[in-house]
Amino acid sequence: MQTVGMFRLDGKSAIVTGGNKGIGKGIARALANAGANILVADIAFQRTGEESDTVLEIRRDFRVEVRSVRADVRQEEDNKIMVREALDRFGRIDILVCNAGIPSGGVMPEEMPVSRWDDIMNTNLRSFFLAAKEVRPVMAKAGGGKIISIGSMLSVMGVGPFAVYGASKGGVLQLTRGLASGWAKYGIQVNCIMPGWINTELSIKAKANDPELEQRVKVRTPAGRWGETEDIAGCAVFLASPASDFITGAAIPVDGGYSIQG
Repeated sequence: MQTVGMFRLDGKSAIVTGGNKGIGKGIARALANAGANILVADIAFQRTGEESDTVLEIRRDFRVEVRSVRADVRQEEDNKIMVREALDRFGRIDILVCNAGIPSGGVMPEEMPVSRWDDIMNTNLRSFFLAAKEVRPVMAKAGGGKIISIGSMLSVMGVGPFAVYGASKGGVLQLTRGLASGWAKYGIQVNCIMPGWINTELSIKAKANDPELEQRVKVRTPAGRWGETEDIAGCAVFLASPASDFITGAAIPVDGGYSIQG
């Protein structure tokens, strides 16, 4: 296999949950740039087939097929609808990126309402389980596929105000490993990306609430900067491509070295 071809996704199709903005949008654009057709799944859409800015940009910039589906991936039926939409549109599903998630807001666990715990777990962990479970038979029938989960550096780090969020992302990492072990026989690779501090709409709000956050992160990060969505997207293309065919159950930090600082 030629080196360039190892990273191409021409003729493949991908589902990206939470793909209308932030890290999800960055990943959707990168997969499209590598040649994949894209189904952007997001609860923010008012209807399936909505021509959001993200959908229009991907179609304009990369000349691939792109479609949106309104999906609340916390719900089993919505995951079934999402998978049917991808199959109806593209006839195949080669890549699933489980990116949908919400933050905890930096609330100490003793102050966290149980209803908020449930919302975080359902959005960050249950949605991954449901989407992966729904796509497994499709990929198995086709002889394989790639499932990419989005964990966090808090999948492996303990930080009091983010204990609940970290628990959800720790669950994502462990589920990734379990699925990788159980589904390798189907030719399905399941891997986890663990982002650090990334510049997104959510981080803008965090910086506004904590003016010193920007510099604190830079000082602790060996790379000396915040990450960009493109940093996550590059890793996603690798994990979605033939270049990673012998990698499964891996957890890759994309945090500029933040999590190795002890």
